[in-house]
Amino acid sequence: MPREYYVYILASDSRELYVGVTSNLSKRVSQHRTGLKPTGYTTTHETRDMVYCELTSDVKAAIRREKQIKGWTRRRKLELIDAFNPDWNDLAEGW
Repeated sequence: MPREYYVYILASDSRELYVGVTSNLSKRVSQHRTGLKPTGYTTTHETRDMVYCELTSDVKAAIRREKQIKGWTRRRKLELIDAFNPDWNDLAEGW
């Protein structure tokens, strides 16, 4: 059975952004939301809403994509989210 890898973006109410990659999306989002690292970026900036996500079965492609998105300007990241999720809904709500 092929593995699944996710590139995701979390956002705060003030639209601070965090880009990450994981093989277990629900567990990783839960870790961000519960403040696993009290001094970590997602905890201090309250980036808890998953507003973007993409899936691949290739771990190297997932890592490349994460790095690509991280290298983009803020404006380009916002455009990506707006195109995918124009209302900025929390895609992990209710997990």
